[in-house]
Amino acid sequence: MSRYHTTVSLLAFTAAIALQTSPGLAFSSEAQQMCSADAMRLCSSEIPDIPRITACMVRNKSHVSPGCRAVMDREHAAAAAARKREAAAQ
Repeated sequence: MSRYHTTVSLLAFTAAIALQTSPGLAFSSEAQQMCSADAMRLCSSEIPDIPRITACMVRNKSHVSPGCRAVMDREHAAAAAARKREAAAQ
Protein backbone atom coordinates (compact mmCIF):
# COMPACT_ATOMS: atom_id res chain seq x y z
CA MET A 1 0.00 0.00 0.00
CA SER A 2 1.38 3.40 -0.91
CA ARG A 3 2.10 6.07 1.65
CA TYR A 4 -0.83 8.12 0.31
CA HIS A 5 -3.28 5.24 0.66
CA THR A 6 -2.03 4.50 4.16
CA THR A 7 -2.53 8.12 5.21
CA VAL A 8 -6.01 8.28 3.69
CA SER A 9 -6.91 5.00 5.38
CA LEU A 10 -5.74 6.17 8.77
CA LEU A 11 -7.70 9.39 8.42
CA ALA A 12 -10.80 7.44 7.38
CA PHE A 13 -10.49 5.22 10.44
CA THR A 14 -10.06 8.15 12.77
CA ALA A 15 -13.08 9.85 11.27
CA ALA A 16 -15.05 6.65 11.76
CA ILE A 17 -14.17 6.47 15.43
CA ALA A 18 -14.87 10.18 15.92
CA LEU A 19 -18.23 10.00 14.15
CA GLN A 20 -19.28 6.85 15.96
CA THR A 21 -18.29 7.80 19.46
CA SER A 22 -18.23 11.55 19.91
CA PRO A 23 -21.21 13.86 20.22
CA GLY A 24 -19.90 16.23 17.55
CA LEU A 25 -17.89 15.71 14.45
CA ALA A 26 -14.66 16.40 16.30
CA PHE A 27 -11.52 14.72 15.08
CA SER A 28 -9.91 12.73 17.85
CA SER A 29 -6.16 12.84 17.44
CA GLU A 30 -5.89 10.56 20.47
CA ALA A 31 -8.03 7.93 18.71
CA GLN A 32 -5.83 8.17 15.64
CA GLN A 33 -2.66 7.84 17.67
CA MET A 34 -3.87 4.97 19.82
CA CYS A 35 -5.96 3.00 17.30
CA SER A 36 -4.42 3.38 13.84
CA ALA A 37 -2.19 0.33 14.14
CA ASP A 38 -5.11 -1.75 15.41
CA ALA A 39 -7.32 -0.58 12.54
CA MET A 40 -4.69 -1.52 10.00
CA ARG A 41 -4.09 -4.89 11.66
CA LEU A 42 -7.71 -5.86 12.31
CA CYS A 43 -9.78 -3.99 9.73
CA SER A 44 -7.61 -3.20 6.72
CA SER A 45 -9.99 -5.10 4.43
CA GLU A 46 -12.75 -2.61 5.34
CA ILE A 47 -10.79 0.50 4.32
CA PRO A 48 -11.94 3.03 3.04
CA ASP A 49 -15.59 2.29 4.01
CA ILE A 50 -15.95 4.28 7.25
CA PRO A 51 -19.09 2.54 8.58
CA ARG A 52 -17.49 -0.87 7.96
CA ILE A 53 -14.24 0.19 9.66
CA THR A 54 -16.25 1.40 12.64
CA ALA A 55 -18.25 -1.80 12.85
CA CYS A 56 -15.09 -3.87 12.51
CA MET A 57 -13.34 -2.02 15.32
CA VAL A 58 -16.36 -2.41 17.59
CA ARG A 59 -16.57 -6.13 16.75
CA ASN A 60 -12.87 -6.55 17.43
CA LYS A 61 -12.73 -4.40 20.55
CA SER A 62 -11.49 -7.36 22.60
CA HIS A 63 -8.50 -7.63 20.24
CA VAL A 64 -7.42 -3.99 20.19
CA SER A 65 -4.52 -2.66 22.21
CA PRO A 66 -5.22 -1.47 25.77
CA GLY A 67 -4.64 2.16 24.77
CA CYS A 68 -7.08 1.98 21.88
CA ARG A 69 -9.66 0.22 24.05
CA ALA A 70 -9.35 2.98 26.65
CA VAL A 71 -9.91 5.68 24.01
CA MET A 72 -12.88 3.80 22.57
CA ASP A 73 -14.41 3.37 26.04
CA ARG A 74 -13.84 7.00 26.99
CA GLU A 75 -15.26 8.38 23.75
CA HIS A 76 -18.22 5.99 23.90
CA ALA A 77 -18.99 7.10 27.47
CA ALA A 78 -18.78 10.77 26.44
CA ALA A 79 -21.17 10.18 23.52
CA ALA A 80 -23.61 8.30 25.75
CA ALA A 81 -23.56 11.13 28.29
CA ALA A 82 -24.18 13.68 25.55
CA ARG A 83 -27.11 11.67 24.20
CA LYS A 84 -28.52 11.40 27.73
CA ARG A 85 -28.22 15.17 28.24
CA GLU A 86 -29.84 15.80 24.87
CA ALA A 87 -32.73 13.46 25.66
CA ALA A 88 -33.26 15.10 29.04
CA ALA A 89 -33.35 18.55 27.44
CA GLN A 90 -36.23 17.57 25.15
